[in-house]
Amino acid sequence: MKWSSFLVIALLGLMCAAPASASDDTIRIGAVFSATGPASFLGEPEKNTASMVEEQINAQGGLLGKKLEIVIYDDETDVNKCVLAVDKLLKKDRVVAVVGPTVSGNTLAVKDKFARAKVPLVSCAAAEKIVRPLDPWVFKTPQSDRHAVSRILKHAAAQGYKRIAALTVSNGFGQAGRAVLKELVPAAGMELVADEVYGPKDTDMTAQLTKIKGTAPDAIVCWGTNPGPAVIARNRVQLGLDTPLYMSHGVASKKFIELAGPSAEGILLPAGRLIVAGQVADDNPQKPVLLKYIADYEAAFQAPVSAFGGHGWDAVNLVVEAIRRGNSAEPADIRDNLEKITGFLGTGGVFNFSPEDHNGLDESAFEMVVIENGDWKIVK
Repeated sequence: MKWSSFLVIALLGLMCAAPASASDDTIRIGAVFSATGPASFLGEPEKNTASMVEEQINAQGGLLGKKLEIVIYDDETDVNKCVLAVDKLLKKDRVVAVVGPTVSGNTLAVKDKFARAKVPLVSCAAAEKIVRPLDPWVFKTPQSDRHAVSRILKHAAAQGYKRIAALTVSNGFGQAGRAVLKELVPAAGMELVADEVYGPKDTDMTAQLTKIKGTAPDAIVCWGTNPGPAVIARNRVQLGLDTPLYMSHGVASKKFIELAGPSAEGILLPAGRLIVAGQVADDNPQKPVLLKYIADYEAAFQAPVSAFGGHGWDAVNLVVEAIRRGNSAEPADIRDNLEKITGFLGTGGVFNFSPEDHNGLDESAFEMVVIENGDWKIVK
């Protein structure tokens, strides 16, 4: 082979390996959401939100003078399809950052790819294991299960509850929550009297609830995402079990209330302020962000917002903020500037990232809410 031909091939290879931001007039961000499949009630609003933010930014002149393109893949809530989608984004689409995946199990399955690719990931899934132990290239927007459990236990303690029963789903999100419950319940001076598990596809949890009933708990904590928690809410009422029931922040959408029906009444959970934005104090700095996102989303999609679409809004806008702050769309610069973001008003809370904290939220991001008359109400 002639040296001239070799140089041409080498240069072409370098051009193909270069990030999109360095080679054309488009900044390309990747996204993987569970827009269909069992977690579609989480992923569809995330997908909708990402498309909406892309359109809004481009209507305002783009990003660093370039067009923003968000390449979105649907993993169908399937871990293998999630792996394939991430590989395609990193190797073929040459994105400068990725937002998503939607669910914890899928995120945990792909998170190690980002350090190898040297591309930042901002996950929309909640499990604490996504960012603990810390991976320099991985961030997440949902509030952590540790803070949610802490908020639940503080409320339970204020009611005088001592005996806690746990009922958790056997996926990544549920396993993470179960581990934190087993750690924090005894640390709070309480007793974990039952530790029951159900499968993501189970359609009846009467057996687990019957076992729990036999332990005479003061309160039950259910950790999962729909449809399981809604089944548990209905089974609890069918059994005549009047023990107070707490849910995780994994059910913070109207879909849970729709699925659970009247059985949802009285259920408590920690949730971000998005689902109770109208009840938030006017002097809360988050309120304008919440109300604008609600108005924009409902106008665009004629559907109510959920906390999960909010996680998508936070993820995309945090990446955009990092690009703007650093005046660079190079993946390494985005990663570095994500770590420097503080005081960012998101839908999930006020984000304060640091080299030691890639979630950037604390317990104050939550409100304790109760379901009354088919809607959410802040517990005063």
